[in-house]
Amino acid sequence: MTEPSRRGEGDRMKAIVVARPGGPEVLELRDVDAPLAGKGEVRVRVHATAVNRADLLQRRGLYPAPPDSPRDIPGLEFAGEVESLGDGAHDVRVGDKVFGLAGGGTYAELVVVPSRTVVPMPPGLSFADAAAVPEAFITAFDALVTQGRLAAGEDVLISAAGSGVGTAGVQLARAVGARPIGTVRTAAKAARLRSELGLPDALVVEGPAYKDAIRERTAGRGVALVLELVGGSYVAEDLECVAHKGRIVLVGLVGGARVDMDLGLVLRKRISLTGTVLRARSLEEKIVASQLFAAHVVPLLARGLVRPVVGATMPLCDAAEAHRLTEANDTFGKVVLTLAQ
Repeated sequence: MTEPSRRGEGDRMKAIVVARPGGPEVLELRDVDAPLAGKGEVRVRVHATAVNRADLLQRRGLYPAPPDSPRDIPGLEFAGEVESLGDGAHDVRVGDKVFGLAGGGTYAELVVVPSRTVVPMPPGLSFADAAAVPEAFITAFDALVTQGRLAAGEDVLISAAGSGVGTAGVQLARAVGARPIGTVRTAAKAARLRSELGLPDALVVEGPAYKDAIRERTAGRGVALVLELVGGSYVAEDLECVAHKGRIVLVGLVGGARVDMDLGLVLRKRISLTGTVLRARSLEEKIVASQLFAAHVVPLLARGLVRPVVGATMPLCDAAEAHRLTEANDTFGKVVLTLAQ
């Protein structure tokens, strides 16, 4: 791991701070000490960031930041320009336009991250659009391809397909030659998946009741893979939906952390169930995930074969409203926060 980034030794910056655990109202815009790039780190001037579920949990005091990240400034992804380099930082230069993931601290004018985790932005992508990419597309690629082993010709079920990770997953599945099937809670989101992302199999579901529709669309076989972004009782339904030797990759728990499920199905179908997180991984694991993203996803972005889906854009000072909007589950894609430069 890198040494924790130093604060209090340099200039000042504006940042959104979690004043105390609670609702969106506890997010305050403050002047704080700016971080300094340590060994192997770069300091990035943030032009845009995006809201993620982890930010909401951190704000409520339920998901502490890793030890090497600011404990009181949320934010997991950024798009901006490299401002300075720490000793030993390489592969980037001052002025480069970059995007990537951070353990926290991106709701701010400046963020410090390990140099080997930043990725050059493809030409033509705005900072606002770029900020909607890293968490959604790195998570989706890692879950679908790296861990889920999704292959051309396979059927894949994606829950919460209108979310940031869901919309990324739909596009990446199609890019590798697989057939995505998505579930959403509203007809409006299903319509947008069909019209904007070309997903004909967008199913409107009220809770975990979609196994019959999946069997119908797969001629009774079931899907090869499930990208599970909801969790809870959806996992039990997923067991009914996967084919023999099917795989389930569990990413989200917005539907709950506990479920009563039929383990007999797991045995009879020889199902593989994998849980995954990004934020708690070691630095080396994060570097690998970033490098795979740069090698396999960024070229797709550059060629326009996949694209970020932005549901709303607002200034950083409106972070509380952005959290309210995200918690309402009414957005399609990501909520992006922009910083005036």
